[in-house]
Amino acid sequence: MSEDNTMAGRAPAAARAARFEASDDLDAINQLYRERRWSDGLPVVPPTVERVERMLRHTRRAPEEFVARVAPGFGAATVERIAINAVLAGCDPEYLPVLIAATEATADPEFNLQGIQATTNPVAVWLIVNGPLARRLNVNGTCNCLGQGAWANATIGRALRLILQNIGGALPGDMDRATHGQPGKYTFCCAENEDANPWEPLHVERGYAADRSTVTVVGAEGTMNMNSHTKNAGELVRVIAETMIHPPSNEYTHGGEPWLMLGPEHAEILRRGGLSKSELKRRLWEESRMPASRMSGKELQRVRDSRAHELGEITPDTLLPISPRPQDIMIVVAGGPGTHSVYIPCFGNSRAVTREVTGAAIPV
Repeated sequence: MSEDNTMAGRAPAAARAARFEASDDLDAINQLYRERRWSDGLPVVPPTVERVERMLRHTRRAPEEFVARVAPGFGAATVERIAINAVLAGCDPEYLPVLIAATEATADPEFNLQGIQATTNPVAVWLIVNGPLARRLNVNGTCNCLGQGAWANATIGRALRLILQNIGGALPGDMDRATHGQPGKYTFCCAENEDANPWEPLHVERGYAADRSTVTVVGAEGTMNMNSHTKNAGELVRVIAETMIHPPSNEYTHGGEPWLMLGPEHAEILRRGGLSKSELKRRLWEESRMPASRMSGKELQRVRDSRAHELGEITPDTLLPISPRPQDIMIVVAGGPGTHSVYIPCFGNSRAVTREVTGAAIPV
């Protein structure tokens, strides 16, 4: 069995994972992983040498190749160590290139993984897969895309969490200081429903060709359902904007990057109302401005400390924008039929990062 012995970055980047003998009894293996805190609390798939090697055959990158240092422990994520955690999570071998790209993305300074991993906030890393690979791997972007039932969604999201924990050292109660956490810290992964998107898909908006495959990482604090039966675009914009307004918010405190997952029905109503994606963002930005007086006294001072350089003098009458610019409001289209969309508030001190999925042994 392969062992990821770099839980806190103790081995050099190019070191191969250690191997150890273990019982072939599944209950005993899971007990061992619980005792060593290498699992997420759910049963694991034993990362045997054979399973890890099968996973590694799906990338052209060498097993010992360094990918990233993973905060907060700054363990060395090599291709092999990513593969080990992918096996633990139950991933199909074809998923490995997505996880390599996602690990690279989380290490980008713009993402602020150190803050995300060590905060008391309930922030989880949400993965969005775009492009042809999402279809080929059956990453669900339609009905119940944030729920159960899709093997790719569940295991890819879970594998990244194990990478953040086992390589990054973010163990709950230790370096992971989340007050409550959230279910998305088990797994949080979906595709965009590009076929139902009336605008350009996320990866094209972020500078990639439509025929390329990408993964985007987002520091997401949770999800809020928005159920609106209106067929009027203006009304729909208003109720979404009013949902985004909430005083105890990192986004208003720091100027964040809020995300909206529009259901296809809502997206079509907005399109028929003549709204481009950029105009929708502008309208939402304007209509979600919140009087600073709604913040508590301490939070208002935090806003002043964080955003005075952006907004100038901040008084109780100041209308606080949720993000520095309209284009910082991010929009994806996903889900199935129904009058629902999802507001996804984010960490505030983080920006999403997108990476192209490359290096697969089979073209993506």
